[in-house]
Amino acid sequence: MSQSPSFLRYLLLGKADGSGGLATLAAPLGRDARIDAVRGLALLIIFINHMPGNVVASFMPHNFGFSDAADIFVLLAGVSAVLAYGVLIERRGLGVGAVRIGARLWTLYIAHLAVFLIVCGVVARAVTGTHNPLYIEAINIQPFFNDTPAAVVDALTLTYQPYYLDILPLYIVLLALFPLAYYAVRFSPALALMASALVWQGAVHLGLNFPNTGAAGWFFNPFAWQFLFTLGVVLGRAMLLRVEAPRSRAIDLMAAGFLVFAVMVKVSSGNPFGISVLNDWIESLQMGSDKTNLAVVRVVHLASLLWLFIRFVPVGSAMISGVVGRNLAVMGRHSLEVFCAGVVLSIAGQIILAETYFALGVQLLVCLTGITMLLGLGMFLSWYQSVALQGSVSKPSAALGASAPQS
Repeated sequence: MSQSPSFLRYLLLGKADGSGGLATLAAPLGRDARIDAVRGLALLIIFINHMPGNVVASFMPHNFGFSDAADIFVLLAGVSAVLAYGVLIERRGLGVGAVRIGARLWTLYIAHLAVFLIVCGVVARAVTGTHNPLYIEAINIQPFFNDTPAAVVDALTLTYQPYYLDILPLYIVLLALFPLAYYAVRFSPALALMASALVWQGAVHLGLNFPNTGAAGWFFNPFAWQFLFTLGVVLGRAMLLRVEAPRSRAIDLMAAGFLVFAVMVKVSSGNPFGISVLNDWIESLQMGSDKTNLAVVRVVHLASLLWLFIRFVPVGSAMISGVVGRNLAVMGRHSLEVFCAGVVLSIAGQIILAETYFALGVQLLVCLTGITMLLGLGMFLSWYQSVALQGSVSKPSAALGASAPQS
């Protein structure tokens, strides 16, 4: 194993060198296009997966492994939180960082409520137009129509989440806990991960979860999924400190071997290994690992993917800088807007597919149209952002050259 001394120091003490990495943090870290591209890909996968039964969904990663786009999304949320707020905390203190985090939480909260209301409107319109009340049950909207005032209160307190509207509430909770996670990782990434794992497994064994009207609990149990977020914080701070992962052929082979194992299990109709003692376990894996409580195999699978990606997809890779990578990154840079639009489009897509009896041509058209719209939204937001930045830069110049005050 080619081992960087700074890696072990970082893992144990949260430092890259004797100065604690402060000099490194002072240097600006350029935007990593890999994060945006992978996040954009995850958003498209989530959009496709939110329309179950369509043929395109059968080719999505969850059919060939134990983790899926949601796992990647939460992990990258931890990475992005460090890049956005970790540096701010280091440079300007926790108070300024907390204010910025609070502003972002408010934006996420309003976005979630807006999507909630729009989805309820889409479903209501579908029910009145098709006279099919099953759409209400399919997305767990019935509490909203059975007792609207109570459902609104529960939605405002995040204790009522219709199906497919459960990722943003999870992100709100995790981002609110970011300062605690960041300081824990700053002290010792290894201890932070151990503490996070204890919370995760303790909640699983004790049956702890947040309440959710009409369901047993949150679909993404925050007590469990905080582990992936914490892992993302560890990775994000390592990026800030320019800590490189060690090179190990043995770990490369183990990670690749686990991914091959996952593919064999998921694509087989029975036990592909012929070992009878594994029959029950293999069958449980084929039926789907526990997503609510973050099954261990999901974490191992994601860690294997993460390891190989870091090892073999460097910054500036042709895979990321190509046309496909650049378009994915455009969506990834505006993840909140693209995600919210994707949720609404996927609900509408479900209704269209059901009303057309899942005709193959309609399935392909709905998926292609949705992807095109999401890509178009990302491109529009990038263009608008560039225009706004140009305007903010030109205003001071115009003011300096003005001969008289303008009304």
